[in-house]
Amino acid sequence: FYGCTGLISAPELPATTLADDCYSDMFASCTGLTTAPELPATTLAVRCYRYMFYGCTGLISAPELPATTLADDCYSDMFASCTGLTTAPELPATTLAVRCYRYMFYGCTGLISAPELPATTLTDGCYSSMFDSCRGLTSAPKLPATTLAGGCYADMFDSCRGLTSAPELPATTLARNCYSGMFYGCRGL
Repeated sequence: FYGCTGLISAPELPATTLADDCYSDMFASCTGLTTAPELPATTLAVRCYRYMFYGCTGLISAPELPATTLADDCYSDMFASCTGLTTAPELPATTLAVRCYRYMFYGCTGLISAPELPATTLTDGCYSSMFDSCRGLTSAPKLPATTLAGGCYADMFDSCRGLTSAPELPATTLARNCYSGMFYGCRGL
């Protein structure tokens, strides 16, 4: 359905076990889509939801994402440039995968609250640029991990101009580029 601007409703997607790239780009640039289908899968695969709703500017609510076991790049860019999205789904996973949330909400300028991020086992680039350019965010979620991974928080809140408070950073074991550009361009901090 890539680029189907007239699409206003999505089909049911009942699969609970996914395969690599299975829903990647599925509804990208479907600007007329206002609600997303339920996504009940609990077993994810590499890049399974990557770019799934990219550029769906009419999307106002995100589906629940119940998976607790993630895969590399599984949610990467999933809602990027969904400017109508105001709230994010809960993200219950506590053990992350490489780049799993990378650019997940990039450019979601209408997003006013971030989900809780309970994960304590991080991986390379897991949160990199997750909320980049989310100008409506005023506060950041708690980041409880004490052992970090390479680039895990890199550019996480880059250009979040509305951000007025930063989270505590309790980590005692750091990694290369773990905080690189994390709050770059946050004028309100």
